[in-house]
Amino acid sequence: MAQAQTATATARQYTHREILKVMAGLMLAMLTSMLSTSVVGTALPTIVGELGGQEQYPWVASATMLTMTVSTPLWGKLSDVFGRKLLFQTALALYVGASLLAGLSQDMGQLIAARAVQGLGVGGLSALAQVILGDIVSPRERGRYSGYMGAVFGVATVIGPLLGGFLVDADWLGWRWCFYVGVPLAIVAAVVIQRVLKLPVVKRDTTIDIWGATAITTSASALMLLLTLGGQQFAWNSPWTYFLGALTLLSLALAVLAERTSGNPILPPRLFRNRTFLLTASASLFVGVAMFGALIYMPQYLQIVKGMSPTKSGLMTLPMVVAMLMASISSGKIVTRTGKWKAYPVVGLALVAVGLFLLSQLHVDSTELLIGFDLGVLGLGLGLTMQMLILAAQNGSEVRDMASTTSGVSFFRALGGAMGVAAFGAILNSRLTTEMTELARAAHLTLPSGAVSLGSPEEIQQLPVAVKNIVLESFTRGLETVFLVGVPIAVLGFLAVLFLKELPLRGNTEAAPASPPASSSPSSSPSPSSSPSPSPSLSLSKQDLVLAGLLLELVAQRVDRATDRPSALVTAVARMAPPDDRPERERARSVAQDVLRPTSRALIEQAVPPQKDLVTGGIPR
Repeated sequence: MAQAQTATATARQYTHREILKVMAGLMLAMLTSMLSTSVVGTALPTIVGELGGQEQYPWVASATMLTMTVSTPLWGKLSDVFGRKLLFQTALALYVGASLLAGLSQDMGQLIAARAVQGLGVGGLSALAQVILGDIVSPRERGRYSGYMGAVFGVATVIGPLLGGFLVDADWLGWRWCFYVGVPLAIVAAVVIQRVLKLPVVKRDTTIDIWGATAITTSASALMLLLTLGGQQFAWNSPWTYFLGALTLLSLALAVLAERTSGNPILPPRLFRNRTFLLTASASLFVGVAMFGALIYMPQYLQIVKGMSPTKSGLMTLPMVVAMLMASISSGKIVTRTGKWKAYPVVGLALVAVGLFLLSQLHVDSTELLIGFDLGVLGLGLGLTMQMLILAAQNGSEVRDMASTTSGVSFFRALGGAMGVAAFGAILNSRLTTEMTELARAAHLTLPSGAVSLGSPEEIQQLPVAVKNIVLESFTRGLETVFLVGVPIAVLGFLAVLFLKELPLRGNTEAAPASPPASSSPSSSPSPSSSPSPSPSLSLSKQDLVLAGLLLELVAQRVDRATDRPSALVTAVARMAPPDDRPERERARSVAQDVLRPTSRALIEQAVPPQKDLVTGGIPR
C-alpha cells in the first residue's frame, strides 16, 4: 500500500544539473515516440503503393494510435509495481524492436502488426516521461522543465513531415528508413536514462488489477475501432456499429465495477472525486480533439488546395511550432518564478478557439502570410495549455496517485486525439461529397468516376481545370466545417480550466508543506556567506531550523502511534491531505510520511551539512 513506502522520490534531491541530464534522456525518448507518428504520414502513399493493400490503409495509421491510447493508463500503474526506470527502458525496447520489424515488413499485415507493437512503446514513453519528471522535480519547479517537454511536441510536428518527405524522396534511403530513423535516438535515450536516472527503491503493493486492465483496454479498444472504422470499413448504421458501441458501454461498466472493488486499481475511483483531475482530464480530452484534428488535416489543405510539396507544407507549420516553443518555455519559467499557473491554460484555450476560427476562414486564394499567422495563434494557445494541464493535475494529486494521475490525463488527451481525427475525417468526407456534387451540378459538369474520393495531391493537380477548381473549392469548404466544429470543442476546454481551482504549487516533490514562519529575533538573519534565495526558511537561524525539523518529526511520530480514539492532533494533520475515502487516521499517517518527514529532513539538512545517515536513513528517532 502507499503507506508502506519505505522510500520516496523526495529522499533524493536532484540538482539542476542532474535534472537537465535526465531531461535530455526523457526529451530524446519523447521526440523519438512522437516522430514515429508524424514521420510516417508523408510516406504512407509510397508504402501502400509498394506493399499493396489499399483497403488496409487506415490501419497503418490507426494501429499505433489504438495501442498507444489503450496502454497509456496501464504503463503508469505498472511503473508503480515494477519501477519507473525499468518500465521506461521496457517501453524503449518495445519501440526499437517494433521499429526494426516495421522497416523489414514485406506485406501490409506485418507492417500493421509492427505498428501496433510500436504504439505500445509510444504509450509507455509518452506517459512515463511525465511521471518521471513528476518524481524528480517539485511542482513549483516543474514549470521551467515541463516547458521543454511541451516544446518537443512542436519540434516533432515540423521535423516529422520534413524528414519523412526527405527519406522517401532519397533514392539511397527509401520509406523503410522512416522506421529505422528513430532507433539511434531511442538507443541514446536508453543509455542516458541508465546512467543518470537514480530513483530510490520503493516498497509498493505488487498486486496488479488484471480485471480493471482488461475492462479498460477492451472499452477503449472498442471505442477506437468504432471511431476509426465507422463510415469507412462499415456503415454507421450497421450491426458492427451497434456491436462495438454495446461492447464499449458494457466494458466501461465492468471497468467501473472492477476499479471500485480492486485493492490496487489502475485508475483509482478517488481520482474521479478529485475536482482537479476531472477538470484537467476533461480539458485534455477537448485539447486532444482540437489539436490532433487541426494537425492532421492542415497539411492536406496545404498540399491539396495550395499545391505545396510535403517539404514546403512542413515548413509552413513553422509559425505554429515557433509559437508553441516560445509559449511553452516562457510560461514554464514564469510559473516557476511566480507560482501562478491558471491564467496560462485559460488564455491558451481561448487562443486555441480563436486559432481554429481563423483557420476556418481560409480560402483557396488565402496568402501564405495569413496562413502562417493563423497557425501561429493556434500554436501559441497549444504551448500555453498542454503542459500546464499535466502540471495542474500532478499538483492536485496525492503522491501515491502521481503515476495514475499523469497517465490518466495523457490517456484522455490521446483518446481525444483519436476521436478528433475520426470525427473530423467523417465530417470532411461527408461535406466534401456534398459540396462536389452541388458545385458540379451548378456548373453543369459530370465528375469523372472516382473524383469524389480525391487521390494524391499530384493526381488532383493533373485534373482538368474545371474539375480541379471544383475539388479545391469543395475541399476548402469541407475544412472550413472541420475547423468550425473544433471551435466549440475548444470552448468546452476553456470552460473546464476556467473552473479549476488554482492550488498553490508544492515546493517539495511529494509534499505540500506550509512555509516555516520567519523568526523576528536578531539571530534569524542569514550569515554573510549565505547566497540570496526566495525561500523563506533561510530567514531562520540554524538552531531554529533544527528545532522546527525535530518538532515536525515529533508530530509525525505521534500520528504514527495514534490509536483509533478521536485526537485533535490526528484531525488537524489529516486536514492537510486532499479529501478522499480513507479513514482519518490513514490520511494523517499519509501526511506524516509524505509531508512532515520530508519537510523535517529538508529543514535539518539546510542547517547541517548532509551526512550519510540523513541522506540514506532519514532522521534518527
